Amino acid sequence: MKIHWLQHVAFEGLGSIAGWAAQNGCPVTGSRMFADEALPPVANLDMLVIMGGPMSVNDEVLHPWLVGEKRLINQVIQAGKMVLGICLGAQLVASVAGARVYPADHQEIGWFAVEKTWAAEEAAVGHALADKAEVFHWHGETFDLPGGGVHLARSRVCENQAFAMGQRIVGLQYHLETTPESVSTLIQHCRHELVKAPYVQTATDMQSQPNRFRVLNLEMDRLLDYFFSIHRTPKMAE
Repeated sequence: MKIHWLQHVAFEGLGSIAGWAAQNGCPVTGSRMFADEALPPVANLDMLVIMGGPMSVNDEVLHPWLVGEKRLINQVIQAGKMVLGICLGAQLVASVAGARVYPADHQEIGWFAVEKTWAAEEAAVGHALADKAEVFHWHGETFDLPGGGVHLARSRVCENQAFAMGQRIVGLQYHLETTPESVSTLIQHCRHELVKAPYVQTATDMQSQPNRFRVLNLEMDRLLDYFFSIHRTPKMAE
């Protein structure tokens, strides 16, 4: 399974996804959008992974490369390839699918629970998601559910935390790939966002329980295992 990933800032990498890909023999290529690197032909990938970033999907004037990125995402979707959008990546998928992306009522930064919806029980990807899990967040925007999308998860302050479109497209507002190293890097570059607010944790709180990362990354592994199984299964009508 050939994975291509899109990086929006130098300090947000693949996290635990890189280790999973290596263990499962999946070649990985990438495009650094902030450096205007070339985007791949759709035929050259099986799965597109779209990572997070501090910008908005609506910032096309500030970041003109968003136009080409959205075009690629649409092409990948139309080609029936697999897509995983994480945080900004999920917002980009929602935007390409015609949904609105806008500021949330609250910033959500740190470890907060999400729970699976009833609708997720009927989705193909539903078995790969925990009924309830403490996951890592770092976002200030949210999105409406795309037309035809299945609502997969919610949190206390953000209704649309995850969605699926068919069997091959998943958007996660939260991060399952986060490692202790990636949290440290986020804090280093985005410390100005750690203001006193109801759903913003301190740097100390975010880093205080290292075992949480192992559990979190196992959740990512299960989701990637789901995509791997889809890749190895002949396409069926959705």
